[in-house]
Amino acid sequence: METIRSRTVYANPWMTVREDGIRRPDGTEGIFGVIDKPTAAVVIPHRDDQFLLVEQLRYPVGARRWEFPMGTAPDRAQVDPVALAARELREETGLSAGRIEPLGDLDVAPGMSSQRAHVFLATELTEGRPAREHTEQDMRTRWFTTAEFEAMVRRSTIVDAQSLAAYLLLLLHGRQS
Repeated sequence: METIRSRTVYANPWMTVREDGIRRPDGTEGIFGVIDKPTAAVVIPHRDDQFLLVEQLRYPVGARRWEFPMGTAPDRAQVDPVALAARELREETGLSAGRIEPLGDLDVAPGMSSQRAHVFLATELTEGRPAREHTEQDMRTRWFTTAEFEAMVRRSTIVDAQSLAAYLLLLLHGRQS
């Protein structure tokens, strides 16, 4: 497939939306709408048999959601994934990690977005004060046991695809160890 034209339709500090005209191998033309977002980090804070989750309003779905801390750098900046993970953890939860271990990568929504997320396990945690962005002012945090977390997944209380995929990477990582 060949891109024959591209135009930015919309941009804000978190993403751009572009429309690409394409030519398929058989010569027919079409379009793709693409959401470009910078690299993200998903962080699994873990101590003993517990995970720290954040809960916040997710405006597009009109509901509050429990998920692992995650995010991107401001103004669509590209940042080293490990530094980004440490920043997001500290910003959203106040925690600092003595150890941040990579678990794997995720294509967030490859049918519509170019964003890739890097998943990390954060351990050896030290508590501090969150430094949340203004848009995260209603965020709250809570520790959950593994059994509570898995029960929330089964009840569809945790439905965030990145958190679910991150948990799978953690489980697979545990099987390797």
